[in-house]
Amino acid sequence: MTKIKMQTLTHVLNQYFKKNIIVAEYHTTTLHGGTVGNVNLVTGTAETEDDQKFPYQLVLKVQKQWERYNDPGSWRREYDLYMSDLGTTFSGTFRWPKCYYAEMNAEENEFQLWLEYIDGVSGLDLSIEMVEQAALELGRYQGKLYAEQPAVLKSLNNLSHADLMKNTYLHYRSWPVVYNYIRSEDCEFPPHIRQMLIDMDEHSDEMFARIEQLPLVLNHRDFWVTNLIYADGNIALIDWDTSGWGYFGEDIASLVADECDIEHMVEYYQRCVPAYYKGFAEYADAPPLADHCVHEMILFVFGYRLVEGYVHAESDAAKEENLHILQKIYEMKHSPLQG
Repeated sequence: MTKIKMQTLTHVLNQYFKKNIIVAEYHTTTLHGGTVGNVNLVTGTAETEDDQKFPYQLVLKVQKQWERYNDPGSWRREYDLYMSDLGTTFSGTFRWPKCYYAEMNAEENEFQLWLEYIDGVSGLDLSIEMVEQAALELGRYQGKLYAEQPAVLKSLNNLSHADLMKNTYLHYRSWPVVYNYIRSEDCEFPPHIRQMLIDMDEHSDEMFARIEQLPLVLNHRDFWVTNLIYADGNIALIDWDTSGWGYFGEDIASLVADECDIEHMVEYYQRCVPAYYKGFAEYADAPPLADHCVHEMILFVFGYRLVEGYVHAESDAAKEENLHILQKIYEMKHSPLQG
């Protein structure tokens, strides 16, 4: 069980209940976390001076320093964002979990966040309607920020850069293991999948030229179903360590293609892209939906990653899954959007 300082716990519970908590018992259960985050559900009963007892549920996230390629500040970004005024930009329908206490241990290069526990639907349990709502709410949030440009945006000094997607793609493309594979006689991909990836490389300059004409928005950059929580008709979003400036549509590319329900990926694409555009357009001028670049972004972010997954798969089933996702990405390009 994770050891927790009683002084810290009672301080957090004072903030949580707005009461003078003098003692509390607790139990911890490991939750899914980020790349190296230690995330626990902390439950128990808190007690006041006058013997009142209150049950509670909180999330404790402990993050140690680590290095993400081309993004050295990411390990502490979530702490920095919670210490900023970014929380004031959220709405009741789209937000992050409340933070009751945050502490940075500079000597250990480690921080802890005590966060609200939100009991809702997440991951592959989300219905297509819930995922579509997440796309709509994201569009509204980014559109409002883009239109209003609140002062807090200028104060955020630890964000990933707009060229992160491009640099990550170029890094993958320079790796012979994946680049040479799709061009080799040993490649087991169907010809149309190989050609889709080769075309991506051959036309990458013009594709990025189109993307770089899109609005720059605050992207979460890990916007996939496991980081979404649907509760009481609203959307909460966790794990903000990769967030930063990026291009309009990047987060929707992740929502559609990052470990979602493979059989329904095309439907995610058909419904979520228009929903996102609709939400953004409620606050700011959106680019023409017909000229969207979400499919190109999906290819840049996930194309070579899926090739890598296929090449290094330890089973035929894992190989088939990576190839299946690439097939769905191919089908998206020829699928009309809904809405």
